[in-house]
Amino acid sequence: MRRVLFFVVACLALLAVGFVVTGAPQTQEPTNPAAATVESHIMMTLDETKWGDCSPALPPGARCAVIEGDAKAPNVLFAFRLKMPDNYRIAPHFHAADEHTLVISGTLNMGRGDKLDTSATKPMTAGSFVVMPKGTHHFAWTKGETVLHVYAFGPWALTYVNPGDDPRAKR
Repeated sequence: MRRVLFFVVACLALLAVGFVVTGAPQTQEPTNPAAATVESHIMMTLDETKWGDCSPALPPGARCAVIEGDAKAPNVLFAFRLKMPDNYRIAPHFHAADEHTLVISGTLNMGRGDKLDTSATKPMTAGSFVVMPKGTHHFAWTKGETVLHVYAFGPWALTYVNPGDDPRAKR
């Protein structure tokens, strides 16, 4: 009798685990707040990218394209592409949220710290992936025209370590 009872309890436990794992109807809200905002699919090749002006927080010479979302909206995933010319430099800065970057083409030379030191960077070539945690002081420069795909949770902000490096102060 004890074996039968043990068998029944074990089967019920397995069924309960299977019910949770396999996805019976859930009442929980999505964990990604951006998931509820996408109303249609996005399929875009690099050639279809519509380039425009970048945030004034970036030095002149780059081009940007919004791919998804709104970089100003709090707690919502957004994505944009950034095209930079050869030897483009972004002085040491940090962000208010984690920044995820995929190098599409060219070479992005990334470094961490409070001074832009080209000898202290790691070359990230096409296909490379970088995550900079919020608050991490970092800088970059390009070798050849470089295109990035950047995504993060908004609102997007770029704060320069040295306020004198901020291009908004120079315009």
